Amino acid sequence: MKPSRTFAGSAAVVACSVLLASALGSAAQAQDAKQLYEKNCVACHGAGGKGDGAAAKVLKPPPVDFAVALKGKSDADIHKVIKEGGKAAGKAASMPAYGSKLTDDQIQALTQYVKGLAK
Repeated sequence: MKPSRTFAGSAAVVACSVLLASALGSAAQAQDAKQLYEKNCVACHGAGGKGDGAAAKVLKPPPVDFAVALKGKSDADIHKVIKEGGKAAGKAASMPAYGSKLTDDQIQALTQYVKGLAK
């Protein structure tokens, strides 16, 4: 019986390690997404995603309020706008494409971040 207890104990340690690594990875990714948003998006969309950033006053049309614009939008819809820009997604041409500047993982992290601002 001792070997099975050892196996069960080892399995529990491995499971806890995987969960901890996942949680730490998610926290780091959320922090990275926040920094990406602050660097690339806040000037137009504002800190809270209301479309009230400093540059919003000169943009026509003005940036969207995520709480309104993201209703009913899938992650793929949001990802496309960030990656390919507004014009490619039938939105405002003033929304630049970030596909050549950010990785798909970074764009996915931003997608989740802006969804959080929309709540």
